[in-house]
Amino acid sequence: MLRALAIRDVVLIERLDIDFQGGLSALTGETGAGKSILLDSLALALGARSESSLVRPGAQQASVAAVFDLPKGHIAAELLAEQGLDGGESQLVLRRIVDAKGGSRAFVNDQPASIGLMRRLGDALVEIHGQFESHSLLNPATHRAVLDAFGHHEALLSQVRDRYALWRSAEVARRQAEADLEKSRAEEAELRFAVDELRLLAPEQGEDVRLAEKRALMMHAEKLAEGINGALAALTRPASVETALSTAQRQLERVAEKAGGKLAPAIQALERAAIEAGEALSQIEQIQNDIDLDPAHLEKIEERLFTLKQTARKHGVEVDQLADLAGRLEARLADLDGGGKGLARLARAEAEAKEAYATCARQLSESRKAAAGKLDVAVASELAPLKLEKARFETQLQPLEEAEWGETGLERVAFQVATNPGTAPGPLNKIASGGELARFMLALKVVLAGTSPVACLVFDEVDSGIGGAVAAAVGERLKRLAAVLQVLVVTHSPQVAALADHHYKVSKAEAKGSMTTKIDLLEPESRIEEVARMLSGAEITSEARQAAWRLMGRA
Repeated sequence: MLRALAIRDVVLIERLDIDFQGGLSALTGETGAGKSILLDSLALALGARSESSLVRPGAQQASVAAVFDLPKGHIAAELLAEQGLDGGESQLVLRRIVDAKGGSRAFVNDQPASIGLMRRLGDALVEIHGQFESHSLLNPATHRAVLDAFGHHEALLSQVRDRYALWRSAEVARRQAEADLEKSRAEEAELRFAVDELRLLAPEQGEDVRLAEKRALMMHAEKLAEGINGALAALTRPASVETALSTAQRQLERVAEKAGGKLAPAIQALERAAIEAGEALSQIEQIQNDIDLDPAHLEKIEERLFTLKQTARKHGVEVDQLADLAGRLEARLADLDGGGKGLARLARAEAEAKEAYATCARQLSESRKAAAGKLDVAVASELAPLKLEKARFETQLQPLEEAEWGETGLERVAFQVATNPGTAPGPLNKIASGGELARFMLALKVVLAGTSPVACLVFDEVDSGIGGAVAAAVGERLKRLAAVLQVLVVTHSPQVAALADHHYKVSKAEAKGSMTTKIDLLEPESRIEEVARMLSGAEITSEARQAAWRLMGRA
């Protein structure tokens, strides 16, 4: 909710600090007192367009700071995280500075930010509804999400998104296989030659490394043989080192008891040495057996290595990837020879995924249809008391072409109205007049209360051009909304002001030779006087005070 608004040097306002509370807050005052300046200031902090005319004459810059209390898990915290900005514990401060030339800067929690981010945050925090402008609900792009929130379609939407992703994934796999098959057909001769070549070559994983190691041994075979033979002679002639160590170990073991345990370390060392000597001898003999002195064998290994590398270069892969390449080319050839059986299998998988998506999306469509009917009835019940009894509100579901199907379903949603009997419904902002539009928004907001993350609604003269029972109906609906959300209303209607939980009076006074706007939170007695003024005009009569008492439930 909006907790506070600090305004500096905006038009007629030199310095103004306002604290707000939950519930219904009414802002009243004479025409021209500066109520619209307050709303312009708030809009500025929410990312609205800046103009140099907003800067108070004589000032270098204007600034507005709006402080919000954020409920846990609010979407604004996600937006801040996306931009890498600190979100704070539970409070958010949006600050806007406009210089005398019209340039502006934005700050989020005292960190520089873009106007675009400020606007996105503002849209998630506040909606301002006036006679000539209204956010969110007038944008047809939001209507589908609004209907889904009203119909509690979260689970269905999640299923549709998941199945849509599976369908598109299957489509991509089928298209890729189709392209591969077409390419294979166009390059069939080349493909068959490559497969035959790789079949004949029969490359193995890691073969080039093994061959390179073997070639290295063969290239130095004579020197290796000389060294190995010398080592073996040293270890085995005239007697085996292993045998000598074992003999020494046995000799010591015979007299070990007489040494009182002092020979144990030596015996253990001899045992280890005999084991190590045996292993060394075994490894040397193994290498000796591996040494190949036949030049013909070396030539074959070099030819094999050359062929592997040449083939790998031709196909643009590493030698170690030839075996995998052979498998892939074999699969392409098998698919080609099989008349595209793999492609047919992928096409069936795509068709099944599409049908699964369509089935789930049709369930969502039926649920949307039912929710649209309920929404239309609910809005209709709110229109008559608001002097819109001849108006008709319709939620239209317009089927999409298959090419337009998406993760949100099979239709677009549009809220339309007809303000007079016999006329065709059309877009809300093009059919309704200023006063009607504000009351339509009020009716919609009453029905949709609690379905949006926005926790603060501002209505600017929603009661324009009405009075009596209709104004009372507007006030009652604002009061109902205020039980769920924070509601601020700029009003000239005493019926609306009398129902407010908090009443602010906006006034204009001369100070230091210039006019300034101020705002006061009225105490109970002052509220009576203000409501009486709204009832009677400039001269407040005792009858007006009595009427104000009655409106405020104090009679």
